[in-house]
Amino acid sequence: MAKKWGQRIRNWMTQKMDLPQDVMMDLPRVTMIGQIHIYIENHRGLLAFSDRELRLLLKQGQLIVKGKAFVIKTIMPEEILLEGKIDQVIYINDNPGGS
Repeated sequence: MAKKWGQRIRNWMTQKMDLPQDVMMDLPRVTMIGQIHIYIENHRGLLAFSDRELRLLLKQGQLIVKGKAFVIKTIMPEEILLEGKIDQVIYINDNPGGS
């Protein structure tokens, strides 16, 4: 019950205060430029990296980027810039039932 109430408060604040949902709801922000760059903000850490796959931990779930010739151009505690040929971006939700 407390989780649902907290979610309602965040939704109300987002609407009334005109704040971005990614900030209020602790969601990742993903910005892609074609298939060559992907910039991901608000992640919880790097789980795995190779020249073909990047796996990031999110507050709820994981984000997987698949492709070829990956190079991490910038990495900070909650931000990462990846360069290469991006074929797939996959979101895995650890809480498939919602809430």
